[in-house]
Amino acid sequence: MKRPTPLMRRFLQLVSEETGGPLETLARQSQQVTRRHFGKTMRLFAPLYVSNECVNNCKYCGFSRDAAIFRTTLTIDQVVTEAKHLHGLGFRNVLLVAGEHPKFVSDGYLQECLDALKPFIPTLGLEVGPMEDDQYAEIVSHGAEGLVVYQETYHRDTYQQLHTAGPKKNFNWRLDCPERAYAGGFRRIGIGALFGLANWKYEALALCAHLEYLYRHCWKAQFTVAFPRMRPYAGNYEYEPDPDLYLPDKAFVRLIAVFRLLFPQVGIVVSTREPAALRDAIATLGVTHMSAGARTEPGGYTGAGSDDLHLTVKGRRVELEEKSGCEKATEQFQITDHRSPAEVAAMLRSQNLDPVWKDWDESLLAMA
Repeated sequence: MKRPTPLMRRFLQLVSEETGGPLETLARQSQQVTRRHFGKTMRLFAPLYVSNECVNNCKYCGFSRDAAIFRTTLTIDQVVTEAKHLHGLGFRNVLLVAGEHPKFVSDGYLQECLDALKPFIPTLGLEVGPMEDDQYAEIVSHGAEGLVVYQETYHRDTYQQLHTAGPKKNFNWRLDCPERAYAGGFRRIGIGALFGLANWKYEALALCAHLEYLYRHCWKAQFTVAFPRMRPYAGNYEYEPDPDLYLPDKAFVRLIAVFRLLFPQVGIVVSTREPAALRDAIATLGVTHMSAGARTEPGGYTGAGSDDLHLTVKGRRVELEEKSGCEKATEQFQITDHRSPAEVAAMLRSQNLDPVWKDWDESLLAMA
């Protein structure tokens, strides 16, 4: 940050309302650049949570280690059940999500999930705890081609205050994760910050710097960037969001436009964290990837895994004293856009956008 590059200086100029010009102008330019590089398309994906076990204490997260939540880890058959449900809705792009817990999400588990899903889900990504280079290479060999790893916050002091236990405490280990994934063979890499933890302008500039660095050093990869904003989560027991750190809607839209103008080929992701009306309004302005019909708990689509709900105390499984039969695994955070995938696809078509359910198949490599 002490020596901003020309691109970072341009970012600072554009992100400011005083020097960046009217938002309407930026949005129109962003739309034009997006059409030039991506056409009138929107890639649709769904997260598939396989486990909400975690060894990390992150004060802002519903899966935090010390949170007294209902936990479960899906069996491979249950993961397949969830994925087949998503397949039936049209999805061919699925992101497997898990908390970081080596005991429950043990060595080989993700590989087995990938092996089971690869025959009918062509695009498989992961959002899991950071790994070593060789582990990433093995994961890629089992069919994963995308990795998402958000830094959460780029502000080191804030990061240390919010991550109080577990391997996630290591700021640099997480920051270097995209490069290790690239070395391991991932061809799509997603980064972002969780806006609301630190000053949003600082986070945005750091995210810009990180993306610029990755484009220079991991130039064969395709990148996506996201600006997720804090949402209510289980308990809210340790962390009270600071309203002064909140990323307002107008600034959120400006960030989308600025990142599009400075990084014309980056994919921009907007999830169901955001309300339907906002997602509708920005769909044509620079966004290229949207989730739809998302659930943020294991078994959220079909109820799979609800028969094995338990608590985890000090790393050990603790059975529930009583079960009514209506319990379900606890979600990581609450979503806002509850529309079905079909409804989101219809909205996109109404705006003259083509929903893209599948944009990759391994057979393409055989033709190269």
